[in-house]
Amino acid sequence: MYTQLSEAAMKLSGLHILLTYRCTLECDHCFLWGSPRQTGVLTIEAIERILEQAHEAGIRSIYFEGGEPFLYYPVLVQGVQDAAGMGFEVGIVSNAYWAVSIADALAWLQPFVGSVNDLAISSDLYHCEKCLGEEPQNAIAAAKWLHIPTGMISIAPPQQTAPAIPGSLSEQSDVMYRGRAAAVLAPEHLTKTWDSLTSCDNEDLRDPGRVHVDPQGNLHVCQGIIIGNLFEKPLKQILDEYEPDRHPICGALLEGGPAALVTEFSLEHRPAYADACHLCYEARLALRSRFPTLIGPDQMYGLFK
Repeated sequence: MYTQLSEAAMKLSGLHILLTYRCTLECDHCFLWGSPRQTGVLTIEAIERILEQAHEAGIRSIYFEGGEPFLYYPVLVQGVQDAAGMGFEVGIVSNAYWAVSIADALAWLQPFVGSVNDLAISSDLYHCEKCLGEEPQNAIAAAKWLHIPTGMISIAPPQQTAPAIPGSLSEQSDVMYRGRAAAVLAPEHLTKTWDSLTSCDNEDLRDPGRVHVDPQGNLHVCQGIIIGNLFEKPLKQILDEYEPDRHPICGALLEGGPAALVTEFSLEHRPAYADACHLCYEARLALRSRFPTLIGPDQMYGLFK
């Protein structure tokens, strides 16, 4: 296996808290398998523990996302206010299902005034019938009225350019074929041979800048690849001990991308894949039983409880 030592402990600036896997929607592109049927949510006490560990580890920013974090609104409000009170820059990612009118959006957002540095609204053709749906428009208008910095996350349909949204600070990107996208969208876009996928282009596994923690406390360097559990070991200790080249999955990916997972573990494979994420995701599915503490949890792989 890969034994090269990492030069230094991982340094992070951001921690993204997956408040829940549950969502109001089941978007085809979702790599977390968000769904109304999903389970798992962080408690207020668990969030407090996570924030304390993040503070000790020198984290500067906290994002609350999901799933759809507004589904657990009182927990979200308390978590955001606690994080802001500890000096973190705070962000929220939401699909704005709650913004059925501007007046309603103002009421939902009022508790976040002065605490939120970035309200990121997801809106595209996967979420709505048009790129900028009515609820996202209401949410953005209300946020601007309340002086809450806001922007939009927009995912382009396959083989299309991510749409520009006039008047919005939008983060636009293409589909990454993992999670539900690997199962639903990828089969129509198998354009890259497996052995050409020799690098991981969407995540920096040595120095990611930010990681995700899920409702079970799992710390993900990339969603579905676990490097520790915050409920079993402090975040700072996990970061200090993280050696990506010795991690069975990260080590292979760093050595030769998703194709290295195939060769290292002698996996069966398709002739072609939609992108590197697609091959990586399917390889991880095949390896879950061999590395149950490193590849998971079930919710990340479409196994609803």
